[in-house]
Amino acid sequence: MKLFTKLTAGLIVAILFSADVMAQKNFSKDADKAFNNQEYFNAIELYKKAFTKIKKKEEKANNIFKTAECYRMIGDNKQAEAWYTKAIKANYNDPKAKLYLANAKKAQEKYNEALIEYNNYKKDVPSDPRGEDGAKSCELAQKWKDNPTRYKVENMAQINSKDPDFCPTFADKKYNKIYFTSMRAGVTGGSIDGTIGENYSDIFETAMDKNGKWSTPASIGAPVNTKDNEGLTAMTKKGDMLFFTRCIVEKNEQTYNQLWYAPKKGNVWGDPVKMEFCNDSLKFASPTISNDGMTLIFSSNMPGGQGENDLWISTYDKKAKKWNTPTNLGTTINTPGNDVFPFLHDDGTLYFSSTGHLGMGGMDIFKAEKKGEGQWGNVTNMKYPINSAGDDFGIVFEGKKERGYLSSNREGTKGADDIWSFVLPPLLFTIEGVVTDCKFKEVIPGAVVKLVGSDGSSVEAKTDAAGYYKFAENGSNRYVNPNTSYVLTVTVANDVKTVQAPQGFLASSDKPKVTTVGLEEGKTFKNDFCLVPIERFIRFPDVLYNLGKADLEHPSNPRDSLNYLYQTLLDNPTFVIELSSHTDYRGSDAANQKLSEARAKSCVDYLISKGINPARLKAKGYGEKAPVEVKDADGKVMYTLTEAYINKTTKGKSKEEYEALMQKNRRTVFSVLSKDFVDPNAPKEEPKTAPTTPKTEEEEEE
Repeated sequence: MKLFTKLTAGLIVAILFSADVMAQKNFSKDADKAFNNQEYFNAIELYKKAFTKIKKKEEKANNIFKTAECYRMIGDNKQAEAWYTKAIKANYNDPKAKLYLANAKKAQEKYNEALIEYNNYKKDVPSDPRGEDGAKSCELAQKWKDNPTRYKVENMAQINSKDPDFCPTFADKKYNKIYFTSMRAGVTGGSIDGTIGENYSDIFETAMDKNGKWSTPASIGAPVNTKDNEGLTAMTKKGDMLFFTRCIVEKNEQTYNQLWYAPKKGNVWGDPVKMEFCNDSLKFASPTISNDGMTLIFSSNMPGGQGENDLWISTYDKKAKKWNTPTNLGTTINTPGNDVFPFLHDDGTLYFSSTGHLGMGGMDIFKAEKKGEGQWGNVTNMKYPINSAGDDFGIVFEGKKERGYLSSNREGTKGADDIWSFVLPPLLFTIEGVVTDCKFKEVIPGAVVKLVGSDGSSVEAKTDAAGYYKFAENGSNRYVNPNTSYVLTVTVANDVKTVQAPQGFLASSDKPKVTTVGLEEGKTFKNDFCLVPIERFIRFPDVLYNLGKADLEHPSNPRDSLNYLYQTLLDNPTFVIELSSHTDYRGSDAANQKLSEARAKSCVDYLISKGINPARLKAKGYGEKAPVEVKDADGKVMYTLTEAYINKTTKGKSKEEYEALMQKNRRTVFSVLSKDFVDPNAPKEEPKTAPTTPKTEEEEEE
């Protein structure tokens, strides 16, 4: 990654080699000098020229390793792998060659080969955790690649060039304009940077039109851009202040990145000012600014850090009108490696790139939860495809939306580094099913299926001609949300009938539950319903009574049976019913009539005590006058449990069999008298209605 070399070159490592062999008069000395000045691109050719004149094996091995280091520093992992391999074969004695070879292989997604090299390094240097961590990262990387997250990542071909383009920043409140760093043709400096063999960098801008097309990127010009390196920007939410990184180029001198800011004056940027806490002998780069403009986080190698480059934080003192002395974000965030490219999300989450936390390749993007003022923790890897085997960095989000841009040199990159867009598609859940007649198995058109969510949502859908209903995504409407639990109910209007059920249907007491809590993939839930047709008399679980009694104290607990009826009335709030009781034929007609009326009244009284409106209930006793009719599957009466039939059937049989048939007549049933009851105290609901068949995306656009 060429960016990581130059604009963070101050940022990244300046490895100082021991000048143990400088016998070659010009090339070796010049190569080391170029390397120490971070001119890695120039140093490569000098080391190669010096190699042809070296005689001793040890000196040759040292030269090869230095060449490999140059390729590593300019982000050419393929060449770095080749030259580290040569150094090891040449018996270069520093185990770091194995570690860096492993890193180069991992950055090319050669996880199995890299795993071997990490284990080799671990054997040589068991005290260094980088061997063990590298091996673990290879295993994790392959696992994450095989099980990607739902993010979708695409190359921003409209913006990217054949040169490095990276680190976008939103430049307006509408998120239609971005600034980014580029080394493309047309930069202000116009010279070639000896560090990486590319142009010096400038800050460019591009805007998106109403059709979603990006304009041709153009330099934002002076006074921000100069002949030196500028980039790695951050913009205040108001758009009135631009923070950026500048590396002033001085011939034959080692220079470091510094943080600068420029105020907005009308439609142009004013003269940049260097941040007061910056020090020319230290590195400061890649700023991010909080929404209120009061907190700045950046990368630096200031003393007191954990590794090569750490994340630091500074807050603005309004009273003193200056930025406070930066403090380190600590070991939870920072590692012995490089922790760079921070981004503060609108929700307070801190995103950054690191080579020290376990990752997939070079740099990976991580996120950390805000724990308090100036404190973050619970660092987690963003995994594949946000991260890749390459270097992934410079992520920005479009406000609180799960989309934005990042920078990467992964496979498919057009230049050395490219800008990529990312988006987290919504989890799509569907609930569907068919409503049928429980008895006759016919489909029921016009049934109303209601979906009530734990998030307070309420939506209804009617079944179509095939009895089918569906809750799904429909344009901007989403009816089934992630991390939500739902309850489904089904009812029918009074005019919903079928040929086999001309009286209509009872609402279903079945209330299935569906939950999307914890699901990380979309899913279709299927829930079919069947509804009981309304007939002349509807039987429910037997209500039993003690002999000659009308109370509900039978050992079978008749209240359990009545609770079924209670639920039916709740499910069908417009129904008015007649609740009728029957007796067997023992006793006089008058006594049985009175007893059946008393039993029906006991049932009604119980339902009223449960809260059912008395206006919905009518008690009626039929005595022994209506014995049970037993019908076949087609509804044809086969026999009736009259006195004569029971005596004939149970003649010569046990008393228990006789009592079992007698019990069938001692029953309580209900019938629907009307379906238009309106409870004046019922709360009014106006649920959102889902269309029977959701529109397609094409239909939505029309």
